[in-house]
Amino acid sequence: MSEITDYELFAVPPRWLFLRVETSDGRVGWGEPVVEGRAHTVRAAVEELFESHLLGADPDPIEDHWQAMYRGGFYRGGPVLMSAIAGVDQALWDLKGQQFDAPVHELLGGPVRDRMQVYSWVGGDRPSDVAEAASERVAAGFDALKMNATVEFQRIESPAAIEAVGERLATVREAVGPEVGIGVDFHGRVAKPMAKRLAAVLEPHDPMFIEEPVLPEHDELLPEIAAHTTTSIAIGERHYSRTDFAPLLQSGGVDVIQPDLSHAGGITEVHKIASMADAHDVALAPHCPLGPIALASCLQVDACAHNAIIQEQSLGIHYNKGSDVLDYLADPSVFDYENGFVEIPDGPGLGIEIDEEHVREQAGEIDWHNPIWRHDDGSVAEW
Repeated sequence: MSEITDYELFAVPPRWLFLRVETSDGRVGWGEPVVEGRAHTVRAAVEELFESHLLGADPDPIEDHWQAMYRGGFYRGGPVLMSAIAGVDQALWDLKGQQFDAPVHELLGGPVRDRMQVYSWVGGDRPSDVAEAASERVAAGFDALKMNATVEFQRIESPAAIEAVGERLATVREAVGPEVGIGVDFHGRVAKPMAKRLAAVLEPHDPMFIEEPVLPEHDELLPEIAAHTTTSIAIGERHYSRTDFAPLLQSGGVDVIQPDLSHAGGITEVHKIASMADAHDVALAPHCPLGPIALASCLQVDACAHNAIIQEQSLGIHYNKGSDVLDYLADPSVFDYENGFVEIPDGPGLGIEIDEEHVREQAGEIDWHNPIWRHDDGSVAEW
């Protein structure tokens, strides 16, 4: 029987935290446990999990480890603990795949597809010049895009501000044509009255979906918003467990769920969430504006989730200043995008090889935090 003998955490640019786990038989597994802007906090949670439970343990019983990490604490759930568990879970699956010389998706039942459609971000936090950027991404081979819908948005906005949102999507649609999917992310910046108005002005331009039209704490409003539009509604990056997703799915107000493999308990939990969604005729499109380990983990679940429709990836996203997804891979070709798709990684474990030397060279302190936005009256705005 092998055992977990060591672990290391690496904070690397632009805003990621990588976990390296080593076993007594020489295997090394990688995970990506991070909450963007809270890397120090999640690091402490991962360290606590290893020091109290995982060091010296057999890495094989992944489900039991997951239950112990989750149920072993009286207080559970939330972004920090679930992200810590997620990174550990990814690394344990990576080790398991190496043990059997198989990709994780084979151990989860085998693939239902051999490639996955991906989308690319255009524009920044305050979207501008998105039509030109969208044309460039389509020319580069992507056939699906995502953009932010708004800048700061008051609970009741002017007709001009509402019209500007519709015009922005209209310019992108005109630039790329009807064959390209365009997701529009509200980012939780919009209150219910404006979400209904924006859904109406966006609908004529055929968005692929509208994302997070209201904050997750207002999930009960989604059926009302859904009643105002035929556009698909997507949400889920700030939901962290099956119990978070259950009422969302039961409400009937969501069409696409977007759990994050580095926030929602990892491969073990998101595989279950995907099955729950399938039972409610809801599609899966995992959230992933993160690094290569998180993306590889997403693709392993996508491979065997029949209701997976598209995968977010962060290559070239506006957050990735100084380092990008491919920089940390020994073989970046594993994420070659062709005709809007990426092949499912089929190497052992997560199917990627991390360039450990580069990780160690880049590791240090990272100080990424999302900005604090304010409205014109000085009150804090949703970012």
